[in-house]
Amino acid sequence: MTTTDPLVLVLQGSAVSDIPSFYAEINRVFMAGEDWQIGHSLDALDDMLFGGYGVLAGHENATLIWQDIQHARSALGEETTRAWLKAKLDGNDRFNSPVIVAQLQALDAGKGQIYFQIVMDIFSAHPRITVLQR
Repeated sequence: MTTTDPLVLVLQGSAVSDIPSFYAEINRVFMAGEDWQIGHSLDALDDMLFGGYGVLAGHENATLIWQDIQHARSALGEETTRAWLKAKLDGNDRFNSPVIVAQLQALDAGKGQIYFQIVMDIFSAHPRITVLQR
């Protein structure tokens, strides 16, 4: 059953110091009451925001108040993004190495997306979720 009752969630940006802590905070907010959590994956974040499970299940719309968003933006900035991309290159062959190399080169040129921007793009792709930055 879907409800039109307003759902307001609060994400604490001050709790974010790196990618694992970002997902810990996402799970604390969005997966409360579930006996499982989403993994450290942008695809998993995107899937969760479609709303089939977690606190979004059954809600048409939600408002996310992201407190201390500048702290999260900094924590998920260029240094974190570079380490994340390099770990993909060093990890195994399942990632598209030429694409990752191009992403690193874009960061070097000051034109690449940082992890935080990618996260915000994912949220933007879900118009039923309004993100209020604080």
